[in-house]
Amino acid sequence: MAQAVEEWYKQMPVITRSYLTAAVVTTIGCSLDIISPYHLYLNPRLVVKQYQFWRLVTNFLYFRKMDLDFLFHMFFLARYCKLLEENSFRGRTADFFYMLLFGATVLTGIVLLGGMIPYLSESFAKIIFLSNSLTFMMVYVWSKQNPFIHMSFLGLFTFTAAYLPWVLLGFSVLVGASAWVDLLGMIAGHAYYFLEDVYPRMTGRRPLKTPSFIKALFADDPVVVARPANVRFAPPPAEELLQD
Repeated sequence: MAQAVEEWYKQMPVITRSYLTAAVVTTIGCSLDIISPYHLYLNPRLVVKQYQFWRLVTNFLYFRKMDLDFLFHMFFLARYCKLLEENSFRGRTADFFYMLLFGATVLTGIVLLGGMIPYLSESFAKIIFLSNSLTFMMVYVWSKQNPFIHMSFLGLFTFTAAYLPWVLLGFSVLVGASAWVDLLGMIAGHAYYFLEDVYPRMTGRRPLKTPSFIKALFADDPVVVARPANVRFAPPPAEELLQD
């Protein structure tokens, strides 16, 4: 059993393994009172006035107390983060990291701006950890990129992956959890999906092109796609035609 878990862990792609490890270690550390959540939560005043910039990162690592909700989010983090990195972002580790960075930036910006809006500031002031929202963003992006996969919710009913975020949002409401957390993840996920997939098809421009300095941090192996010999998928070059 232990060997199987070890093999499963080692086979995870680098970003998924790193984020899952940081989240589990941080949450366990807080549960054992080794780390204080008061040093991790998002506090704009402390970030700006006391230069506690680590809070911009650590608020994405703590998943509250270790209970059923924690296991629920660890499952979704391990599953959908892994699926995205191994499939949609295969051979594009830098692009996947940039997606997470974009999502974290959008989520932080929404919370900061929402805290300045009358009648909404009180609701946004309660959102001090964005780990669940970032996980939900990954679920949303995966559902948009795999909309026709059939899924089942607790064996009660089946649906396609396109509706997965809405099913999970409804479940959160039923169990009394805050819908704001999931909605923020959906907003960030849709912003990424639109700018990365929809907008480039409409205009031919890609506004979320990964910066070169981020690409330099990751050495991705090229993805080689094998194909049968002497099979063409496009017209031959003009030079080749002239030679024939």
